[in-house]
Amino acid sequence: MGNQLVWQDRYNIGVEVIDKEHKKLFNILNKLFDFGKQEEKSQWVCQEAVKYFRDHALQHFKDEEIYMATNEYPGLETHRRIHRNFRERTLPALERELELNKYSADSINHFLGVCAGWLIGHTLIEDHAMVGKENVSQWANLLPDEEQAAMGQRINRLLYDMFRLDSRLVSDCYGGEKFGEGIYYRLIYSTKEGKRREFILIFEEQLLVSTIGSVMDTKSKVMNVMLMNAARYVARQFAERVKGYFPSSELYELKEEQLLTYEQFQLVFEKQSPQFSLLFDTGKGYFAYCAIAPFTSQRVGGISIVTENAMVEVEKYLSQNEVEKNIVSHKKKVLVVDDSDFMLKTMQDLLDKDYEVTLAKSGLSAIRGITLDRPDLILLDYEMPVCNGAQVLEMIRAEEDFADIPVIFLTNRVDREIVKKVLELKPEGYLSKSLQPAYVKREIDHFFEKVARRNAKK
Repeated sequence: MGNQLVWQDRYNIGVEVIDKEHKKLFNILNKLFDFGKQEEKSQWVCQEAVKYFRDHALQHFKDEEIYMATNEYPGLETHRRIHRNFRERTLPALERELELNKYSADSINHFLGVCAGWLIGHTLIEDHAMVGKENVSQWANLLPDEEQAAMGQRINRLLYDMFRLDSRLVSDCYGGEKFGEGIYYRLIYSTKEGKRREFILIFEEQLLVSTIGSVMDTKSKVMNVMLMNAARYVARQFAERVKGYFPSSELYELKEEQLLTYEQFQLVFEKQSPQFSLLFDTGKGYFAYCAIAPFTSQRVGGISIVTENAMVEVEKYLSQNEVEKNIVSHKKKVLVVDDSDFMLKTMQDLLDKDYEVTLAKSGLSAIRGITLDRPDLILLDYEMPVCNGAQVLEMIRAEEDFADIPVIFLTNRVDREIVKKVLELKPEGYLSKSLQPAYVKREIDHFFEKVARRNAKK
């Protein structure tokens, strides 16, 4: 990222005391940028500056929460959760990294990148929603923080007991973003009265190959039927152990086990609200655990596994995954960001044949998706609420690893003023949503053809 954070008017939320504190936090990070260059005293100075940033941020969180409580903001508890997550998980982890690496340039840059990205994103999204009285949380059924922490610890212990992995919790609000090549395993339980509860376990393939595969002494470096069946039974034991922590768990019996494609898994997340949605980095690959609340569980497609068909269906699932991987490996990745379900479906149907398409309904979801699976092109809605396309593009450009990802804006309006605003942000271009789908597809094809010609000349 750049050498300075530049305060912009769009960061102002219109509350003087909060805007003043945000500017102060920006200034502290800018001091750290400067201190990092002073090698002869960087460690001592950075230690003091990091401590100052932490103390100031924590006081700012308190002031912000008092303001929200005074104004009866409906998203206060969600805001508190976000603050706690940064205070108790993100900052301590970053400080440990600084100490372990003796305040090296790389660790300082990592600290600055994460803090700056968090501060910009939080200011533009949650803080702006605060003055608009909007609750942007998509986690209506998430259980309280203490239960999230307890579940995270239980799963960490299980991952160690079963795989001897020292894992760390990456997120307690995993939004269904794709990470690597995944196995999506769904277990549906119900009571005699018909109440349903379900668990979804997501394993990055390399995690299963390096753990269960090594125990079985398989020489294969990819998933096969034998390894997949072993993984299924390990996953079932894992889910049963976790299920025991839920109230009245003994009343719920396993009724169905499914293997889902990523698209089917996405449908689950669109239709259902999780009580837990945890993402872990095991060091061998990512693992996610999702628990769907009773009464919200719904059916989607998927390969249903029973004893009689297990071998055939597992083989079919793996073959399908392999075919899709071979097809996808030659496809360019396009991320579509839009708050309209209709627009997302339209763009997916339009592009799915020739491109690997992923979808995001908000700026935050887009940033998470980019982090886990970098796209070749972003199609970005300009007129989204809470955090519009211009703000999302600014967040993307502020992170060095994402800064060169091409972006094409999608807009409902093409009047002179909107076109001027769009082009000032220097995207690859813009497309009107009112255009014929065939024209939109042709323009995207032309963009990738142009990129290919440019690369061929290098």
